[in-house]
Amino acid sequence: MQNRRIVAASFTVGLALLCAVLPVAGKDSENFRPVKLNTDALTYAKKLISEGHVVVDRKGAWAEDRPSTELENEFIRLHGFSEYAKWHLGIDDRYPENTKRRYKFPYGDFKNVHRCGVLALQARAADYRYSEIENAAAQLRAMIEETRNRTP
Repeated sequence: MQNRRIVAASFTVGLALLCAVLPVAGKDSENFRPVKLNTDALTYAKKLISEGHVVVDRKGAWAEDRPSTELENEFIRLHGFSEYAKWHLGIDDRYPENTKRRYKFPYGDFKNVHRCGVLALQARAADYRYSEIENAAAQLRAMIEETRNRTP
């Protein structure tokens, strides 16, 4: 009988500690976001759109329009990682600067902003709850829609 009381008391104390710790751990993990908004890329994309360097394509076309690995590698060889970074709305600080893994959420083909790329990254950012990146994509999308509405 004494053993049952000890087990029950230990279980109760353990459960109380777990309940006390979980909310704190949950808040910390929610605030930890390895991928952050690349503000330079957002500024660059806005500039490209305002200059007319935009492809207003259909939803879902990004699978076809997205640059291939070979094209990415060639672009990096010719222009470097600082230019490559401008084509990605996300930066993952877990990876070194001069690696492709660091740059997430591409939006164009190294010449134009693609509407389908913006739509794809906005959906993906929403799935992963990267609200800053999702909001940035929404800004780009609105700019593209304005461009679309102005052209006859």
